[in-house]
Amino acid sequence: MNLRMITIYGVHRSRASRNIWLAHELGIPFKLVPVVQHYRLKEPIPADIVHTKSPSFLKVNPNGHIPTMEDNGLVLHESLAINLYIAKKHGGPLAPATVAEDGLMGMWALWAMTEVEPHSLSIAQHGPSPATLDALRGPFAVLDEALADGFLVSGRFTVADINVAEVVRYADGATELFKAAPRVKAWFEACRARPAYRKMWDAREKEPA
Repeated sequence: MNLRMITIYGVHRSRASRNIWLAHELGIPFKLVPVVQHYRLKEPIPADIVHTKSPSFLKVNPNGHIPTMEDNGLVLHESLAINLYIAKKHGGPLAPATVAEDGLMGMWALWAMTEVEPHSLSIAQHGPSPATLDALRGPFAVLDEALADGFLVSGRFTVADINVAEVVRYADGATELFKAAPRVKAWFEACRARPAYRKMWDAREKEPA
């Protein structure tokens, strides 16, 4: 297996946290190239800060978003896709063991992105509202049912749990959603208690808000 160090462009206070968490879970080396979201910066932006609209970063990701990953010449954008790639490349219990598991992990990544993230991100940015709570009650009920075995795929912790938990995290302030979905609450707390998550989160807390 090629254990050449991967490069992650981004910061902990971004969706790059998903990739950093997984890298810590797998114990793989990585280089973090700090790229800050342009909208977080005030003009004039210091010349030594690389951000998502910097010409140097736009050469890496013309979409102007973080994270991006580079691995031995392969460049990937989109945090959830990056995680699926890293897990499959390095194998182990976090990766799919069968084609069926691969399909399920991909399904849950797309589900989180389409069914949950638009509303959970709104909660993170603006707080819960009647509209966002209404929009997430159904997805939280679906997730609660899917967690009957404790985790999303084959009853074990996998990259699917990382991808979905990081999207659900945005809704952390909506306590009533978690109270109505006890399996989701227990699963989410278990995910956040993992040493690899805590390592990522501790580094995130040290970054400027």
